[in-house]
Amino acid sequence: MKLYSTNNKDLRVSFKEAVFNSMPQDRGLYMPVEIPQLDADFIENIEKYSLPEIAYKVASALLKDEIPAEDLKALIEDAINFEAPAVKLDDKTFVLELFHGPSLAFKDFGARFMSRVMAYFLKDGEQLLNVLVATSGDTGGAVALGFLGVPNTRVTILYPEGKVSPIQELQLTTNGQNIRAIEVKGTFDDCQALVKQAFADDELNAKFRLTSANSINISRLIPQTFYYFNSYAQLKEKGFKDVIFSVPSGNFGNIGAGLLAYKLGLPVKQFIAATNVNDTVPRFLETGIYETKPSTQTYSNAMDVGAPSNWVRIMDLFNGDVEALKKVVTSYRFNDEETLAGIKEIDAKFDYVACPHTAIAYLAIEQFRKENPEDESAAVFLSTAHACKFPDIFPEDIAAKIEIPDQVTALESKPKHADQLDVDFEGFKSYLLDA
Repeated sequence: MKLYSTNNKDLRVSFKEAVFNSMPQDRGLYMPVEIPQLDADFIENIEKYSLPEIAYKVASALLKDEIPAEDLKALIEDAINFEAPAVKLDDKTFVLELFHGPSLAFKDFGARFMSRVMAYFLKDGEQLLNVLVATSGDTGGAVALGFLGVPNTRVTILYPEGKVSPIQELQLTTNGQNIRAIEVKGTFDDCQALVKQAFADDELNAKFRLTSANSINISRLIPQTFYYFNSYAQLKEKGFKDVIFSVPSGNFGNIGAGLLAYKLGLPVKQFIAATNVNDTVPRFLETGIYETKPSTQTYSNAMDVGAPSNWVRIMDLFNGDVEALKKVVTSYRFNDEETLAGIKEIDAKFDYVACPHTAIAYLAIEQFRKENPEDESAAVFLSTAHACKFPDIFPEDIAAKIEIPDQVTALESKPKHADQLDVDFEGFKSYLLDA
């Protein structure tokens, strides 16, 4: 597998190099030189394959000979050892539950795959790998659990003060060992900017072996394609062929993976990018003007991103052709009041408790159906996190229905350990150099 930079299509690096460098020095993002088409027979019979089998088929098509077949199969079976069921709510509406991994969020797919890829490539005696990650909520917990105890690695997680839920914060700050957390007095965008500056800093790169665990890392994106194929397989088994995916979107890595799956040959009819009031992409699709803005805090905190990093990848997948993109992707935004109404509607209609991100994806499906009443496709909205992570958002009667997983109860007895920093790159740099 060869990759180029979105800022330099003549660049060529191996998958291993892209995984460890995370981000090219020109500040673009890595993309595969070739996106192969999966064979038609596989797609036609996809319902016959298990999730790990689908994952291996997709990964091997992309990675080619970067990891030997048996090693890749073992890696996938270890990383993707939980289910992602498409739960039926009515005859044409399904919720794809992506919260059955250890951190109770969809990011377990990417974080666990990436950590095992890095561990596979790391050799004994090599320089310590410093993994930097910014989180708006769920990424940090997934990365922490994915890398916890992995030899020869140290993970530094930056998260915005007061802008993650209490359970999310416990997942970031109670691990110890090779995981450390920094509470930044700013927004997720500030955290992300600090990480990007670190990768571009000559002194830090000279002293450390730096990589990222954010969705800017290509090894996070690849495993997220797995559950799109697997979801399609589940719906195809039920007799559906036309499928629409509604994706809660913040940094746009999740829907970016869906669009990569589409380019690989997954026959998706439509993607819906569902956002909160951090609506950089909906505004772009409406006006043609891409203008970032400072992020706004909302109930759906993992989507509080004003400058989504992965949008450049999505534009690259469509060769910058906005009109071609708009034929496949539409986007809607919803505020907190609408989000809460969506949570209540899902509970009333389906007796189902949805986290705020999931509720936004559901609302986007409903909006699409209002605008396209003739469309008879099956609609899948992605549930990206377990509802227990957001206890203060739910009305009391809905909150009472939430089952608290054992791993959350265990976290509550652990002490929090986090350093505090201002939004100041020199301060962050000194922290890294002095550690």
